[in-house]
Amino acid sequence: MLIDHVTTLSPPEVLDAAKTFFARRNPIYAAFLEKEGPTFAAFRGQGGEEIIIGVQPGPNGQGTAVRGSTYLFTSQVARFFATLPPADGTAAPALPVPESAA
Repeated sequence: MLIDHVTTLSPPEVLDAAKTFFARRNPIYAAFLEKEGPTFAAFRGQGGEEIIIGVQPGPNGQGTAVRGSTYLFTSQVARFFATLPPADGTAAPALPVPESAA
């Protein structure tokens, strides 16, 4: 599943926030940094689940566009995005949470 968000944070700030957020989750939902670059961070969960967070300049040069990709950790990615300040000053959009992730 792909989830998108636009935030006021810079790309390095988003990636640093992701590293902190996913390492501090309940152990069953924790994910640890596996690879990183200037525009992405790849995490691996306890069961081998992968989470990718990618960043690029936001639309019209405003903020940072963030994309999260995962199969089973959709709820955790949505929770991470909810911690990022949105670029337009509104609350982060509510994202559907699959039953299996609840």
